[in-house]
Amino acid sequence: MLHIINTIIPVFAVILLGLVIRATGYLPREITTPLNRLVYYIAIPAMIFKALSKASFSAHFDLWLLAGTLLPVAIVFAVSATLASLLRVPRAKRGTLVQSCFHGNLGYIGFAVAFYLLGETGFTSASILAGFLMLLQNFLSVLTLELFSPDPPRGGKAVFVLRKIVANPVIVSAMAGIAFSLSGLDLPLIGERTLVILSGMALPLALLVIGASLSPSQIRSNLKYALASGSVKLLLLPALGLAFYWAAGLGPDRFLPGLILLASPTATITYVIATEMKGSVDLASAAIFLNTLLSALTFLFWLGMLH
Repeated sequence: MLHIINTIIPVFAVILLGLVIRATGYLPREITTPLNRLVYYIAIPAMIFKALSKASFSAHFDLWLLAGTLLPVAIVFAVSATLASLLRVPRAKRGTLVQSCFHGNLGYIGFAVAFYLLGETGFTSASILAGFLMLLQNFLSVLTLELFSPDPPRGGKAVFVLRKIVANPVIVSAMAGIAFSLSGLDLPLIGERTLVILSGMALPLALLVIGASLSPSQIRSNLKYALASGSVKLLLLPALGLAFYWAAGLGPDRFLPGLILLASPTATITYVIATEMKGSVDLASAAIFLNTLLSALTFLFWLGMLH
């Protein structure tokens, strides 16, 4: 249990540090956007490619683990979309609420917890899972906002979802790393050392950027829906994952990377998707902020319970 505490608390301490230095002006908002791009498009992909290109894909790919990780997301999507309609959630907020229930922050928080808790091996397994999981999350997020959109269907939305999937740097780097691993080639020393340097800044900078990007301003007017999304995202979704893992006979040593990804808080990209597709950006901002902070407790709960 001490190992779990010593992993989770520092991760969220750095996130809170990012929030503090943004609030005190040491990290102005106009700088967080280019820093986020640096992490998202260069540092995180370099870390993923380095891990996967050196690993044996067959040794880390687990079909039962993949199925047990993807199915809960699909179930939560269907259940939350149905309940949002039955409970008459305002249509302007409905799509954003639903995507906040299943779209997790894998690339920043999920990867950080997996790496610092499970090491290189756990991070490699999480990277493989994340490639498939991000495909599903992005598709379902755009589908959700399309279903509940106040506007009539437009062909441009299909282009938007395709662009989000094809251009996703985590997906691209994961697929490239897997392909390189299957090729049997070795990275040249120069390339490997370059990736090591880039990878070294990925997670610390990612956590600082997450903290600096959090905004509590929309919490009060969206508290009810933000808490509802957090209950589903941080409690129900990991619980469903555990049920599937145990039903498949998987032990914690095999399913922990998947559980960590499922237990990750609402992704920051939900704000971007809500903006692009006329969802509720205020609710997206509130859900990201609240669920990120609450996930420090729920990570301790899930990982401590397994311990």
